[in-house]
Amino acid sequence: MPAETHTHFASLDRQRIVEIVQERLGEILEIEPSTIKETDSLVDDLHADSLAQYQLVEALVDEFGERTVGPGIEVEDLEDLELVSDAVDYVVARLA
Repeated sequence: MPAETHTHFASLDRQRIVEIVQERLGEILEIEPSTIKETDSLVDDLHADSLAQYQLVEALVDEFGERTVGPGIEVEDLEDLELVSDAVDYVVARLA
């Protein structure tokens, strides 16, 4: 469990969520997180294959699953993400 997110359940602003998504994608795709933009397509721009997309979904569930309000983050909901911003928007909505 990432220490910075699971030791304190403080609220996260959108920019911090973007940074976390960028960090996780950077780790998964082995690219510099700062090069990842919200407008990037996971497949067309970042060349994320189905395994990388699955790993992103799992990383988001692990990272934010305990923080959600309401129904929580469901793997099935994240399977159709197209843009980085789709992942960010989904997490923001679940943490609201």
